[in-house]
Amino acid sequence: MFKRKTREIKIGKVKIGGTNPVAIQSMCSTKTSNIRATVAQILKLEKEGCEIIRVGVPNLASARAIHEIKKQIHIPIVADIHFNADLALAAIESGADKIRINPCNTPRSGLIKIITAAKNTKIPIRIGINSGSIRPFKEKITANDLIREAKKQIRFFEKHNFRNLVISLKHTDVSETIKAYRAISRLYNYPLHVGVTEAGTLINGISKNAIAIGNLLLTGIGDTIRVSLAENPIQEVRAAKAILKALNLYKKEPTLIVCPTCSRCEIDVLKLSRELEPRLSAIKKPLRIALMGCAVNGPGEAKQADFAIVGSRAKGMIYKKGKVIKIVPEKNLAKEFLRIIQ
Repeated sequence: MFKRKTREIKIGKVKIGGTNPVAIQSMCSTKTSNIRATVAQILKLEKEGCEIIRVGVPNLASARAIHEIKKQIHIPIVADIHFNADLALAAIESGADKIRINPCNTPRSGLIKIITAAKNTKIPIRIGINSGSIRPFKEKITANDLIREAKKQIRFFEKHNFRNLVISLKHTDVSETIKAYRAISRLYNYPLHVGVTEAGTLINGISKNAIAIGNLLLTGIGDTIRVSLAENPIQEVRAAKAILKALNLYKKEPTLIVCPTCSRCEIDVLKLSRELEPRLSAIKKPLRIALMGCAVNGPGEAKQADFAIVGSRAKGMIYKKGKVIKIVPEKNLAKEFLRIIQ
């Protein structure tokens, strides 16, 4: 798949932009000052596949907590700063791997302090422009408003000789989000953090993000993504992986092909898929695995898969590289299928 060439930026040990794969981000829902709870959540997110984590820094205790949190996690940590530049300086001192600021709500004098500190520590800054924070507030914010604000802020950072930047222009509207990112990608080669802001609850939020992020990635736009959801951040990471898998951009886990089921099904595909999916995700290889209920599309999908099950009269035919290697009773299918794959 074509990918727009952007400059490479290093966030801790993770590189984005250039020829690097799209990195998955999420944001903690815990109070950052609660070190124990925040570390516990980050470790769960790491296990799920999160590659960069962001934490809110609303006060000095949160900024200072980054120092202890960082000792106990294994992925880069980004400090999310609003209004108060001194909190960014404290977060940088505590070892933050990147600073995310919204320049719309930060005084210019404060931005200069942040730029100086980021230069000294050689960490990047994300300029995050959101539809809800453009000044002055308006009844309707468009992609053009986001672009205008981004250009103004980028000029300021470049004027102060700072180009270690990541850019995001997030809108709650899918169409405006796509327009904004397409426009900014034609103007600059900074890596882009892509997503829909305040996208909503699980189904609505995933739908909005899948349309916007998928559209942009298909046209080569996007270097790191966050699927913003009013949900447990674990769901954000799962959704992000699903989007990348759908575009063949995620190579760390199997991709699961599952028939939607109908009256022709010879086995309980839904039960089988629910049992197998979490176990298959623990296999860290880009396998193509198909679970099919009958002979209509089953053999064809099995031919294209690394491993497959095709239902047949309360039994399952297990395929490997397009060939039947075993027929197993339905009650033993999941266990035997996993054994063969492993």
